[in-house]
Amino acid sequence: MNILKQLMLPGILLGSLNMAGQNASLVKTWESDSTFKVPECVLYSPAENMLYVSNIDGKPSEKDLKGSISKVSRDGKTITHNWAINLSAPKGMGIFKKKLFVADLQELVVIDINSGDILERIVVPGSVFLNDVTIAPDGTVYVSDSHTGKVHQVKKSEVSTYLENKVSINGLFADGNDLYLAVKDTLYKADKNKKLSVIATGMDESSDGIELTSNKDFIVSCWNGIVYHIKKDGSKTVLLDTREQKINTADIGFDRAKNIMYVPTFFNNKVAAYQLK
Repeated sequence: MNILKQLMLPGILLGSLNMAGQNASLVKTWESDSTFKVPECVLYSPAENMLYVSNIDGKPSEKDLKGSISKVSRDGKTITHNWAINLSAPKGMGIFKKKLFVADLQELVVIDINSGDILERIVVPGSVFLNDVTIAPDGTVYVSDSHTGKVHQVKKSEVSTYLENKVSINGLFADGNDLYLAVKDTLYKADKNKKLSVIATGMDESSDGIELTSNKDFIVSCWNGIVYHIKKDGSKTVLLDTREQKINTADIGFDRAKNIMYVPTFFNNKVAAYQLK
């Protein structure tokens, strides 16, 4: 069965943004069939030129060990659905030194990139609903808990609380010494001293994934089905809106070198790719 629906010929113009001073169009380049199982997050790995997709395969808060990670070629043509298994409700992911770190309810699960085997399950004390993961250049892992409003920090398997009092926090993105946070309708920056400042606000309140473009603008997805382009000055543009079609846009992945955005559609059980031109 051909799992790929190619849309390469005319493309579908969905929105525009300003990149490097020029108007750029967003074009859907491919979309998988609905063979994923509640895909929550897509992570692009430049080192392997590969995509990882987390499949909840059940309820987002249920510990049932039905969840999995799929491995997908960058063009979407090859999918290994059960590359890593025995997860419950896997969501955000990050990679550091051949290890994949996955937020899975109350655990940060560490998976061997070469084999797909689980190396470690790091329990995050007091956590309820671990959601997104980002990793700083020094290997420090940050993981958000949407229910408790905390960001936890993990260094060499040791867990501590980095930030708190941000209920409904979801998306995280580490850039050098700065940590960006998506909390409801607002994008924040926490500097190296944990001082918070607002980058942009007024988005849909279901903010989910954060990515950074090559010119240091932001792409923020919202679970309800909308994706924003946000400039450094906080101005924002709607890049994609699939709310009318009831298609979710969960925790996006992004190939910064080629300007390709990957969208997991959650209940639609698909992954779609969009080219920024």
